[in-house]
Amino acid sequence: MSQKSYKEHMNTITTFVLDVDGVLTDGTIHVTQTGEMLRNMNIRDGYAMKAAVENGYHVCIISGGSNEGVRVRLRNLGITDIHLGVSDKVETFKEYCDIYNINPENVLYMGDDIPDFHVMKLVGLPTCPQNAAPEIKGISKYISHKDGGKGCVRDVIEQVMKVQHKWMEHFDAKYD
Repeated sequence: MSQKSYKEHMNTITTFVLDVDGVLTDGTIHVTQTGEMLRNMNIRDGYAMKAAVENGYHVCIISGGSNEGVRVRLRNLGITDIHLGVSDKVETFKEYCDIYNINPENVLYMGDDIPDFHVMKLVGLPTCPQNAAPEIKGISKYISHKDGGKGCVRDVIEQVMKVQHKWMEHFDAKYD
């Protein structure tokens, strides 16, 4: 039995599940004098997530962090399934799949560190940024050439949409 290439897996993806810190951000935080923690997000990652939502893909965020600014940013992109402050990502992921009747085989999950490990083992296409922890790279079927917070989410979403002929077609349809 031959193993599917990551491109073949991309053809069946209906859902993107993403971590925040180290994936949508570069993993660093700036702590202000008042204790507020500021993160940087890549605008192109946001554009790709919005395009995925507009094309009918499920987009879900599961993060151990609980920054409300992150929630506001993601809601502004049209993402409604935002789970912050999660201590058990596997449980949250299973509940999410049950609610929307999603087959885990059709999920691309992007994580970068140990808290993502067990949930990544459940999905059809585990992926990670270039600068992910070695344990995460070891179970990923695709490792982006981009670092976390530097376009890795855009990389995987764009590739999936291109494989499924929905990338430029999405933009062309907006201007026809």
